[in-house]
Amino acid sequence: MTLPSLDFEILRRIRAEWFGNVRGDVLAGLVVALALIPEAIAFSIIAGVDPQVGLYASFSIAVLIAFTGGRPGMISAATAATAVLMVTLVRDHGLQYLLAATVLAGLIQIGAGVLKLGFVMRFVSRSVLTGFVNALAILIFLAQIPELINVTWVTYAMVAGGLAIIYGFPYLTKAIPSPLVCIVVLTGLAMWLGMDVRTVSDMGELPSTLPVFLIPDIPFNFETLMIILPYSLAVAMVGLLESLLTAQIVDDLTDTPSDRNRECIGQGIANTATGFIGGMAGCAMIGQSIINIKSGGRGRLSTLMAGLFLLFMILVLGEWVGLIPMPALVAIMIMVSIGTFSWRSVKNLRDHPKSSSFVMIATVVTVIFSHNLAIGVGVGVLLSGIFFAWRVSRNFAVSTLASEDGRERTYTVTGQLFFASSEDFMKAFDFKEVLDKVTIDLSAAHIWDLSSVAAIDMAVLKFRREGAEVELKGMNTASRTLVDRLGIHDKPGALERLMGH
Repeated sequence: MTLPSLDFEILRRIRAEWFGNVRGDVLAGLVVALALIPEAIAFSIIAGVDPQVGLYASFSIAVLIAFTGGRPGMISAATAATAVLMVTLVRDHGLQYLLAATVLAGLIQIGAGVLKLGFVMRFVSRSVLTGFVNALAILIFLAQIPELINVTWVTYAMVAGGLAIIYGFPYLTKAIPSPLVCIVVLTGLAMWLGMDVRTVSDMGELPSTLPVFLIPDIPFNFETLMIILPYSLAVAMVGLLESLLTAQIVDDLTDTPSDRNRECIGQGIANTATGFIGGMAGCAMIGQSIINIKSGGRGRLSTLMAGLFLLFMILVLGEWVGLIPMPALVAIMIMVSIGTFSWRSVKNLRDHPKSSSFVMIATVVTVIFSHNLAIGVGVGVLLSGIFFAWRVSRNFAVSTLASEDGRERTYTVTGQLFFASSEDFMKAFDFKEVLDKVTIDLSAAHIWDLSSVAAIDMAVLKFRREGAEVELKGMNTASRTLVDRLGIHDKPGALERLMGH
């Protein structure tokens, strides 16, 4: 590609990511910003810090990730997933240690991106991803329950009205996002009729000044590092996991690709900078990202506008924003929950393999009971690996054929030889049979690991111990290389080593 064409390609990509959907991105960003305010306050309360910590973080992360992230149209801000990890640190050591841990978590994420660790998403199966999405949808819905307990009928009526607007308004026009119409209409009704409902201002006081640069006021020594490192590692891991899984979901919704390694670096830059302006760590938000997509947001401009609108509203329009009734935002989050849940996965429980359905359900149950997305996804990935290894090991076979005189025998190995199939491999041989020569044909097999090499060594040496000549034939290049490097059956003293065991 010549230099002028390269420049044109860069300009084309910038235009597509930033200015390909200006009207939709601006309106979607406004809806997201309105929904971010009560969530950021709630996440601050979870972490045990002042509301401005979560609000500053949401503004900072959203603005920075718009430029540095690898997934246009995805919303990142302060989240519950990272807030819950900081509770003990804040309680035992205070806000300044949280800020330092946020900076360190960001640096760890940058390192993950530089090392190109985004590839680990390849090991997350579709069943795990579906379980993650369903669990998050359930958690989003459960998070709205406190707003629906011990309230008057007015709250229920407003939530029902909000849902009617959200789902009904698009039949009139899609020019304006229905969640935005829901917020405007319900806020107007609440003010006009003087309805007694909870509002955003009841969640906590909104900040009135811009964030300022500050260095965390902590001792810079090894002891401090050991205090914050466990929290930073946990936040970095959970943040990247949720961000990459959310990116995959947005990829599927928009039929466009994302850059996972760039996303890792972008999340790291956003968190590092946020720690220096008094904000807590955050990551991608599946709920807000789906609100953005459903409201018409597609490009980086939507994420940038969400952050800028958030700052503008809390600093300039804070008094008006505080009047937004919580039922309007509850209705939006219920819409997100319904839209996020994969209803088809319930129907597919009967049709899909039982192992896939079990992995999906296990992921959902673990996330809901642990309230930790990383643990749930980890359980799902582990189970997926176990089931995969079991299925592959079942497709393994060893057939045998003796010569006419019965003095020679050929064993033909078919399938994948690895730790889960090495036991079946050994059981296929009759080491007590008196033979002059044994041929092990591996032309239809592949050797994967140290366990399989050790099994081959054991088989060869046991036959030699009984006086038979052994030939290995048909190994592909990769298998031959692994056996030559790790095998001991042709090394001096190998038989004595076996006899020693």
